[in-house]
Amino acid sequence: MIRFQTSTVIVHAVAWLLFMSFPLLFFSQGGNAQSNWTEGLSWVYLQYPLVYMFVFYINAYYLFPKLYVKKKYLIYTLSVLVLLIMVMTIKPFDRMMQEGKRYDRPVHPKPIMGPPMAEFRMDHRPAPPEDRPFKFDILSFFIFAMVMGMGAALSSIKELQLTEKRAIIAEADRANAELSFLKAQINPHFLYNTLNNIYTLCITGSVNAAESIMKLSNIMRYVTDEAEANYVSLQGELNCINDFIDLQKLRLGKKVRLSYEVTGDPSGHFISPLILMTFIENVFKYGLSNHLEAPIVISINILEDKILFKSENRIFESKLDHDRLGVGIKNTKQRLDHLYPDKYLLDIDDKNGTFKVDLSIFKVKN
Repeated sequence: MIRFQTSTVIVHAVAWLLFMSFPLLFFSQGGNAQSNWTEGLSWVYLQYPLVYMFVFYINAYYLFPKLYVKKKYLIYTLSVLVLLIMVMTIKPFDRMMQEGKRYDRPVHPKPIMGPPMAEFRMDHRPAPPEDRPFKFDILSFFIFAMVMGMGAALSSIKELQLTEKRAIIAEADRANAELSFLKAQINPHFLYNTLNNIYTLCITGSVNAAESIMKLSNIMRYVTDEAEANYVSLQGELNCINDFIDLQKLRLGKKVRLSYEVTGDPSGHFISPLILMTFIENVFKYGLSNHLEAPIVISINILEDKILFKSENRIFESKLDHDRLGVGIKNTKQRLDHLYPDKYLLDIDDKNGTFKVDLSIFKVKN
C-alpha cells in the first residue's frame, strides 16, 4: 500500500513538472531572451500551474465522485461552470504569455536625435492584460477542458477499481456467509431436530410428513447450489424462507405466536442469497420460549423499487449468545456494504427486551 501511494505521488509530480514546462516551448524560440523573462515571472508563472492543479484535484476527488457519480448532474454542471468562469477570469496561461512577451522584448537604445514623440513611441508598451477589455482565451479554455477530462478519467478509474475490489470482497464474504449458514442451520443439531419432527409425523401418520421432507430437501439444494450466484431471484429466496419457517413451525410451542406475511410482487426483483435468512434464523434461535409468551413478527413488503424487511421478537437472556449474535450481524452488515453500497438502510433496536430489525434494500438489476 505504501509503495502504491509513493508511486502515485511520483507520477503526479512528474506529470505536473511536464505541465509546468509546457510554456517554455513557447519561449524557447527567443534565444537568450528566456533568461530575461524568468527573472520577473515568478508569481505569474507559478499562478499558471496552481490554478489548474486546483481545478484538477477538486474535480477528480470531489466534484466527479461526489456529484456526477451520484447522478447530481445539475449541481455538477453548475460547479463546472463556476470553475470555468474562474479560469476565464484569471486567464493564467494568457496572463503568463503576455508577461513573457514584455520580458522577452529586447531593449532598444534611446535615439540621440529626434523629436520627443519618437522616444515616446519606442518606449510605449501594450497595456497590461487586466486593463484591456475581456477577450475569450481559447488556450485557457482548451487547457481547462483537458484538465477536467483527465480529472474525470482518474476518478472513473478509481471508481472502477473500487467496484472490482468490492466485488472480490463480496465474493469472499458471500462464501463465508454460506459456510456460516451451513454451520448454523444445516448442522447435525438442526437436522436432528427437523428429522425427529418429521419422524414423529410419520409415526402419527400425518399427511405433512412427505411435504416436510421435501421442504428440507429444497433448503439443502438451495444453499448448496443456487446460492452460489451473487444475486438470485427474490422468489427463489422467498421459497427458501417459506420452507425454513414451515419446518420451524413443527417445533413451536403453544407460547409462540408467529405472524409471517409477504406482500407485493417479487417478479423482476433480485437479492443476494441468504441476506434475510440471518435475521430470520436469529428470530427462531433467540426468540422462542416454552414458558413465556413469545410473539414473533416477520414481514416482507415488496415494492416496485425496494424490498422492506421487518422482524420483531422478545429477547430471552437464557438463550442469547451476545458474541455469536454480534458476529452474525456484523458479517451481514459487511455483506450489505459490499453488495449494496448506498442502496440499503438498516436499523436494529434491542431496547425494552425486544429485538427489532428494519431493513430496506433498494432494487438491484440482475
